[in-house]
Order: sequence, then structure tokens, then C-alpha cells
Amino acid sequence: MRALPVGNRALLIEVGTGEEAEALHAELLRRRASGDLPVAEIVPAARTVLLDGLDDPLRLAERLASWKVPPVPPRAEEVVEISVRYDGPDLPDVAAHWGVDEAEVARIHAAAEYRVAFCGFAPGFGYLTGLPREVPRRATPRTAVPTGSVALAGPYTGVYPRSSPGGWQLIGTTDVVLWDHARVPAALLAPGTRVRFAPVAVP
Repeated sequence: MRALPVGNRALLIEVGTGEEAEALHAELLRRRASGDLPVAEIVPAARTVLLDGLDDPLRLAERLASWKVPPVPPRAEEVVEISVRYDGPDLPDVAAHWGVDEAEVARIHAAAEYRVAFCGFAPGFGYLTGLPREVPRRATPRTAVPTGSVALAGPYTGVYPRSSPGGWQLIGTTDVVLWDHARVPAALLAPGTRVRFAPVAVP
């Protein structure tokens, strides 16, 4: 674990793996809730956690060296289910990369349970871990990925909450709304949320 000062009141904590980042994020949230960690913002990413609004970042960096961060505990909360039509334009490429047919790609993807490791890129976009097999990004990104596209890249799966450029492999589509200003909270997914994908028939 390495702590790097960011400005006068922030600290960027680097760890070795995504699992360690998830565990550290959970521990930081627990300590803030208990009053042991006065911090305004806790922002997880792939292998870092940013702490912003600290009174004394350097003192916290010293304390971190003695912390024992437990693994992320199992969560009992409800699983968010996202219905998906496995009709994406990159489904044949993913099938070829995995050495299976297209129906098996859908089965493998839908059989896994995922967890939101962190959010970013666009409002409502969650980077979901739990993908059983990795997939390379597209060699040439698209200039516009349709809203609701279910996609894979590296160890992650995710859903595009709005149309935007992107280089992920598109394997399906969903009508589930990931970001809604009229909803509280607006984002359907948050770090730590458990997610499953439910296949629906392609018309």
C-alpha cells in the first residue's frame, strides 16, 4: 500500500489489485461511519482510493502503514438484476476469443454474479468485477456506443448509461435505466452493489 499526497487536503492510496482496492474502500467507509476517519470524499478506482477533505493527509498516511484491512465481507443486500438481450455486434468476436459459440458467451456472462468495483467514465457507469474470462478491448473504438449496450473489456463488464464513444466489446443490450435524474439516488449502481444479468429472448 502506497499513499501519495494530492494537493493540501487529499491522499491517493495505491494498492496492488482490484480486490485490495475494494477491501480498502470498504474499510475506509467503515472507519468514516464510526467517526475514526474525518474525510469528505472517498472515491474508489481500479487499484486506488482517493481521500479528499482531510485535515492532515500526511498523518493519515503514517497511520495507514499499521492498518490491517480485512477482505470484503459477503453482502446480504438485494442483487440488482439487469435484463439483457445478447444481440451485440461484437458477440461473434468474443465467442471466437473464448473458443465457444455465441450462445455459450451469453450463458457464461449471465451465470456469473458481479460486484461494482467503482464507478466512472460517465454518470451511472459501473465497472463490474466477476467476469469469468477476460476480453481485450476493440482495436478501433467506436465513435458512438448506443445507450444500454452491455459490454466487456479486460476483467470488467458494464452497461453504457448513455451514448458515448467507447472501445469495449458489445455483447448485448438492455432497457434498464442506469442513470435517472428523477430517481433518488440517480445512479442504479454504486460501489459494492451486487449485479446479475438475466437473459431475455431477442425478438
